[in-house]
Amino acid sequence: MAALTRSQATAIGATTILNWALLATLTQLSGPVPLFLLTGLAFGIAFLCFLAWSLGRRESFIAPLRQAPSVWALGVGGLFGYHALYFVAQQNAPPANAGLISYLWPLLIVLLVGLLPGERLLARHVVGGLLGFAGAALLIGGDLGGGGSVLGYGAAFACALVWSGYSVLSRAKKAVPTAAVGGFCLATALLAFACHGLFEATRWPQGIQWLGVIGLGLGPVGSAFFTWDIGVKHGDLHLLGLLAYATPLLSTLVLIVAGYAEATPLLALAAGVITLAMLIGSGALARRGKRTPPARPDPI
Repeated sequence: MAALTRSQATAIGATTILNWALLATLTQLSGPVPLFLLTGLAFGIAFLCFLAWSLGRRESFIAPLRQAPSVWALGVGGLFGYHALYFVAQQNAPPANAGLISYLWPLLIVLLVGLLPGERLLARHVVGGLLGFAGAALLIGGDLGGGGSVLGYGAAFACALVWSGYSVLSRAKKAVPTAAVGGFCLATALLAFACHGLFEATRWPQGIQWLGVIGLGLGPVGSAFFTWDIGVKHGDLHLLGLLAYATPLLSTLVLIVAGYAEATPLLALAAGVITLAMLIGSGALARRGKRTPPARPDPI
């Protein structure tokens, strides 16, 4: 891959948010397929796409997979670990509560990236991250009286730690090619199929449901992980963490357009809060406040 500038890598990483915005709608379209089976199918499709891409470019698909065990542990732990923990959280705590706690990961990225060499954690990053989480809370909601177990809430928080840790640690391994994600997808698919065989009853997608499954494998559970890898390794990780808060907002909008949800006043409020978070965290407001002094006329 040709060398990318920081802004180009950030733009590629930002397309991941658009991909993830389709996750809820495509999951609805896929029907009541068991979660581990759905994960295995989607990641399997993602690997097949990677394989076709490599063969089409006449590149070895084996070479990028020759990575150290620590790289495999990070990649598979991030992709499979996040999804497995998310399922445990959803099954052992109120879904809204579990979803909100697991969605601490963008804020954790904003905070953790400041620990990396050459990175700084500024006040605007923290303020933007907190505002973004507040906007997500307005959308996702929660049920304080909904009960739930320590296992469910613990798994939800572990979700946030796993994905933020995966994203930040991936930046420390810039030398690992993005093509290695193809191998992580294959390993994740195999583990998901194994969990399906152990814990779930098989129910294959039917008819149009396959379009949802294929869509997941091509987008939110496929190409999204490749573009995210480029973004977190070579782009502005602080900004990507803040942009990630647009995911639940865009996801809700897509659900409304697809007829799976209805617009509410909270949607407009959350949109305003998340937009403000991005403007503050990215420094856009600060830059607008600093007006460039007029240029002095040349002496005659």
